[in-house]
Amino acid sequence: MASDVFTTELTPLSYLRRSAEVFGDKTAIVYGERRVTYAEFADQAARVARALRASGIGPGDRVAYLLPNLPEMLVAHFAVPLAGAVLVAINTRLSTEEVRYILDHSGAKLLVVDSVLHRTVAPVLAELQTVTEVITVRDPAAPGEVPDSYTEFVARGADGEKIPFEVADERATISINYTSGTTGRPKGVMYTHRGAYLNSLSEIVHSAHSPDSVYLWTLPMFHCNGWCTPWAVTAIGGTHVCLREVRGDVIWGLIGEHRVTHLNGAPTVVTTIMNAAEAVKLDYSLVVTTAGAPPSPTTIAQAESMGFRIVHVYGLTETYGPYSVNQFQAEWAELDTEQRARRQARQGVGMLTAEWLRVVDAEMNDVTADGQTMGEIVMRGNNVMAGYFNDEEGTAKAFAGGWFHSGDLGVMHPDGYVELRDRAKDVVISGGENISTVEVEQAVVSHSAVLEAAVIGVPDERWGERPKAFVVLKPGGSVSAEELLAHVQEKIARYKAPRDIDFVDALPKTSTGKVQKFELREKEWAGEQSRIRG
Repeated sequence: MASDVFTTELTPLSYLRRSAEVFGDKTAIVYGERRVTYAEFADQAARVARALRASGIGPGDRVAYLLPNLPEMLVAHFAVPLAGAVLVAINTRLSTEEVRYILDHSGAKLLVVDSVLHRTVAPVLAELQTVTEVITVRDPAAPGEVPDSYTEFVARGADGEKIPFEVADERATISINYTSGTTGRPKGVMYTHRGAYLNSLSEIVHSAHSPDSVYLWTLPMFHCNGWCTPWAVTAIGGTHVCLREVRGDVIWGLIGEHRVTHLNGAPTVVTTIMNAAEAVKLDYSLVVTTAGAPPSPTTIAQAESMGFRIVHVYGLTETYGPYSVNQFQAEWAELDTEQRARRQARQGVGMLTAEWLRVVDAEMNDVTADGQTMGEIVMRGNNVMAGYFNDEEGTAKAFAGGWFHSGDLGVMHPDGYVELRDRAKDVVISGGENISTVEVEQAVVSHSAVLEAAVIGVPDERWGERPKAFVVLKPGGSVSAEELLAHVQEKIARYKAPRDIDFVDALPKTSTGKVQKFELREKEWAGEQSRIRG
C-alpha cells in the first residue's frame, strides 16, 4: 500500500543547526584571539539574517561580500541564505571596474566590505546601479581608514523572530560565484542549496574530515564558496582557523599553534607553503586537498616527504569547485615514490555525490580508454551549476548535448581514471602535433632546482607555434637553460620540449594561485597577425 513520504529540502543551513545542537560549546571559529563556539556561530548567523531582513533584503535578493577569510565571511555563508537571499562573494583582488561590473550584473542590493578593501569600491559607490547600502567590517588586525558599520548593522538583528534553518525549495539559488573572466566578461555561476549540501558531503568524505578537524583557511572563501568547505567543516563539527592573507610564516605559525589537520589550495599555494623558510617536517599527517592545476608528481612526492597527505581533486567554478577525486588505491602503496606520485597526479573519478566523468570527441562519443586519446572532459548532475545568472545563451552553450563542457582536454585511462592534459586554449599545436603544456611543465619542475614553471605556445615561422617555458627557480637553486633543456629532453619527446626558457622572479597568478597564462601569451604574441589564444 502506498503511503505519503515526508521529506525535508536539502540545504547546508541544516549543518549549522545540527552542529550548534551537537557541538554547542565547542570552538567553531578561531581568528587571532577571537574564539566562537558553535552555539555562538549559529546565533551570529541568525542575527545577521535578521539584520539583512531589517535592512530590506528579501527572498532572492543578492547580497555581496568583499572580504578576506574573516569570521564575518564564514558567518555570511549561512546568514545570507538564512535570510532567504543569495550570497555573491567577490574576489578581493579584482580592480574597481571588475567589482563594479559584478555588483551591477548580479543586481546586489547590499554590499559588505572590508575596511581596507573599501578603497576598491569607493570611486564607484555613487554610480552603482542597485546597491542601496554599504556595510564596512573593520578588522583590528588590519583596520584600514574607514570606520566600522558592521557592529551597528548586526544590532538591527538583535531581536526578532526565530528563523528556521531550512528552505522551501532546495533548488533555489544559494550563491552566485563569478568566473575569473580571463577571456571575456565574468559569468555568474549559480549554486543551489541542494548542490551545496551534496558537494559538502563529498568534501567531508574525500578530505577525511571529522569533528577533530582543524581547518586552516588558505583557500579564499570567495573562490567557489571555498570549495563548499565553509559548509563541510561546519557540518562535521570541525574548527575553522581564519586567515587574512596567505603568507608562509603566518601559515606555519598557525600550523604549529593549532596543530592544523587540513588545508586546501592550488599546487602553487602548496609549493609556497612547502618552500617557506619556516617549513618543517611534520610529526603527523596534514591533509592537503589541492586543485586548480594538475600537481606535478614532483610536488606530490615532496609534500609526502614533509608529512602532507595530498588529496588531488578536480573541478571548476561551474562544478561547485571539486567534482572528481584521485581515489587512492591500496595497491599503489607498493609502487615506488615516482610511480605512485604519477598515479596520484591524475584527476581521477567522480566524487561520492557526483556522476562519472566522461572524455568525449567532437560528436560527444566517449574516446578510447587508452590513456592516449584526447577529448574534452564533460560532466553533469547535482554538483554542476544551475546555469549562468542572466545568461541563457552562455548556459545553453555550456550544456550543449546535455553535458557541461569543461573546456579541459584529457584522456581516459583503462582503469577509468581521467587525466587532464590541458585547457583547450592552452594546447600548443606545433606542426600539426598537439603538445600538452601540462606534460611539459611536469618535466620542467622535475628538476631539483625548479620551483615553478609555466609553458605556453609562442609564434614559430615554420611550425606555427612552439612551446616556451617560463621558470622560477628555488631559493639558492641554479641551473642553466641548456642544462634544463637537456633534462627535459630526457623526460619527454624532443619535439615537445621547449626551445626557449625564460627565468623569471614570479609567474602571474590569480588570487587562488592559478597561473595566468594569457598574460604570458599576450606579450609573446604582441604584433603577430596570428590570433592571441586565450
